[in-house]
Amino acid sequence: MQERLQKIIARAGIASRRHAEKLILSGQVRVNGRVVTELGTKADPATDRIEAAGRVVREEERKVWLLLNKPPGVVSTLADPEGRRTLRHCLRGFRARVYPVGRLDYAASGLVFLTNDGDLADEMLRAWDHLPQTYFFKVKGRLATRGGISLKPVRLPDASRSARSNRGKRGTNFWYEATLHDSRRDALRKLLFAEEHPVEKMKRVALGPFTVEGLPEGLYRELSEREVEALRRILKKEDNAEARSAQRDAEKR
Repeated sequence: MQERLQKIIARAGIASRRHAEKLILSGQVRVNGRVVTELGTKADPATDRIEAAGRVVREEERKVWLLLNKPPGVVSTLADPEGRRTLRHCLRGFRARVYPVGRLDYAASGLVFLTNDGDLADEMLRAWDHLPQTYFFKVKGRLATRGGISLKPVRLPDASRSARSNRGKRGTNFWYEATLHDSRRDALRKLLFAEEHPVEKMKRVALGPFTVEGLPEGLYRELSEREVEALRRILKKEDNAEARSAQRDAEKR
């Protein structure tokens, strides 16, 4: 698709749009070997060879951010040597190459973030242990607060009528909600298992600012730039908090 040269140059990260206009006016831009000096000139980055200030302009891959509601029994990767179902099965028909950020257990269900935005993926991974995540746990028996973690009983819309009628009876399984960071999730599971309340099912229903609401299991949706900016604000906040904590620790030494 043909677009104005200054827009193509700016999107490729070579110069701002205003500076790209100056490059065009000063004769520093070529299209298929021909010098271009008119601001209204258009080109197709997919078929035309564009050079700006001596550099070849390569079309930047469009950044994509996906939120996927992973079903249980799916590996949180795009390939599996054991031949198990992967996230690729849920992305059939989606052409852009994206990669999952973080992890979610094979038997668990819920939100997985995928992107081709390497900078954002790095930011998320650095803050992963501090990124708020909300889980629903289905456990054996009734619980109270455990290990300083508040567990709130929840009733899922798809809970069977028989399960609700058996509430309070011995051996009944209950759903609980907890918002915690990644490392505390594993600690909670070990604690519940040690106290004979094994986790039988787990759903990640919120990841940072995103929730599973309105996203059916096995499907995905593309996030808007506004939604991604909300995530960046949380990551920046967590990064600043971690830096302040590290500074306080250093001052104590």
